[in-house]
Amino acid sequence: MVKYGLIGYPLTHSFSKKYFSEKFEREGLSSHRYDLYELENLDSFEEVLALNPELKGLNVTIPYKEKIIRFLDQLEPACKDIGAVNVIKLSDSGQRIGYNTDYLGFKTSLVNWLGNKRPKALVLGTGGASKAVVRALLDLSIDYCMVSRKPRELKGYLTYEDLYRQGEYLNEHELIINTTPLGTFPQVGEMPNLPLDQINSNHYVYDLVYNPEKTRLMECSEKRGAAVKNGLEMLHLQAEAAWEIWNA
Repeated sequence: MVKYGLIGYPLTHSFSKKYFSEKFEREGLSSHRYDLYELENLDSFEEVLALNPELKGLNVTIPYKEKIIRFLDQLEPACKDIGAVNVIKLSDSGQRIGYNTDYLGFKTSLVNWLGNKRPKALVLGTGGASKAVVRALLDLSIDYCMVSRKPRELKGYLTYEDLYRQGEYLNEHELIINTTPLGTFPQVGEMPNLPLDQINSNHYVYDLVYNPEKTRLMECSEKRGAAVKNGLEMLHLQAEAAWEIWNA
């Protein structure tokens, strides 16, 4: 048996398990399986590895994309720059190597969507997912500002209150990227605290949430004329990149 899996908390819904289980069945990989490892804290990580010696690779999700790094032996260079891990390769020699395929998936899907357009961006949230997004924006020469709930005395950081006080921010930044989990099932009524009346047909709203298919943020933005996109394509792209890493 060859095992793969996902660590995170909570794991109320897993795209990865469904995706890889269907992939294994479709490709006749009957000796492969994908399991969920819901860890309330990372103290249990070593136990997961000890109890599952067949594990060849893991995906990492909220809230451990940054905290998992101290358990790893090596980081792929781009991943080291990002400072967050969403894929671990467990080598035959026992090495634990961290990668970030969120970056690859987001970058490719954003280019697929925007084409040659490069509008300035507002990145909502400052967690592990935002770091992959920022790396992609830098590679694409897209100017951006980070938006968080708490004020930070750093250039390029805004609070949601700033967006309400300074109307020019949404006028100048036509790409809005939600990297927070707000709006994810089952809390589908939630969304980042944006001044919706400032959103218009010039805006592109990319929500990394994929369940539900259309989040409240996407619905409200679409009503204002904005183009909207969820994170499903990104997930497919990052999953296939993870599979290639595990089998390289």
